[in-house]
Amino acid sequence: MSVFHGPSGVATARRRLRAELADSGAAEAVIDDAALILSELLSNSWRHARPLPASQEVRAAWSQDVDGAVTVAVTDGGGPTRPRPGSPSLTARGGRGLTIIGSLARAWGVREAEAPGTVTVWAVLDGRDG
Repeated sequence: MSVFHGPSGVATARRRLRAELADSGAAEAVIDDAALILSELLSNSWRHARPLPASQEVRAAWSQDVDGAVTVAVTDGGGPTRPRPGSPSLTARGGRGLTIIGSLARAWGVREAEAPGTVTVWAVLDGRDG
């Protein structure tokens, strides 16, 4: 889905992801983790990247495989650097998002998307509760 490149887009995508995963029978813990990952990816996009070319939007996507594993991805217009986990000080107000994603997901990564100038950050989490 395309969402506004800003805070309102985060809330819109998170609500839809929760509803769709609940309808598919995903465990509540999986839904919570997927929603947190999506929120972090969209928030990072808003803070550190540009919207997609010729728009003020980014793309949020998710899917669930037959084993229940959930893949969450955000595609944006890229930024001056590629996403990487930070090492914030104890008093820093940010910089922990990708570390959080890394602790919840079984894998995550960054890829140059098919369209020039676009970047996709993705994460996969197990579909089993617990």
